[in-house]
Amino acid sequence: MRVVSGVCKGRPLKAVSGSSTRPTTDKVKEAIFNMIGPYFEGGLGLDLFAGSGGLGLEALSRGLDKVIFIDRESKAIQVIHENIKACQFEEKAEVYRNDADRALKALIKREISFNYIFLDPPYKKQQLVSLMEKMDEQEIVKTDGIIVCEHSFDVELPQMVGRFKQIKHEKYGIIAVTIYSKIDEV
Repeated sequence: MRVVSGVCKGRPLKAVSGSSTRPTTDKVKEAIFNMIGPYFEGGLGLDLFAGSGGLGLEALSRGLDKVIFIDRESKAIQVIHENIKACQFEEKAEVYRNDADRALKALIKREISFNYIFLDPPYKKQQLVSLMEKMDEQEIVKTDGIIVCEHSFDVELPQMVGRFKQIKHEKYGIIAVTIYSKIDEV
């Protein structure tokens, strides 16, 4: 596992030990960023089920100003900190140990809205639609903001979730990626 492109291209990343975290493969990561970027001129990102932090670190390497990393596992939080340090992104990252619902409530209180949100929850506990509905209600995504959902290939997500319109859907073996963009009106 490594950073695929940008200022940290080729930098190896640590993975979280055990089977509770499933890192995004380099091939899928590259495909995701080719669909939404591939490079950015600033912006704020949220890596909500961060695991090792690979998606958020890739986004920082490709030009995002800042990424907030959230995971509920202490092992993951430790690995995220190590990977951020290895990429020298300490000034561009915030890391919190929390579950997704409580993390969203905290971000809403801070009145933060994001340009890019990466959702890669455990496949057995998919909650993508309900999370996106909360994000839509609470205005946590900027207009034209992007939500990237990584999920099992056999999960079919709706074309619209609130003001989020599906703009891409690709399958990579047992993994699927569905990308939404926030539109002004439903």
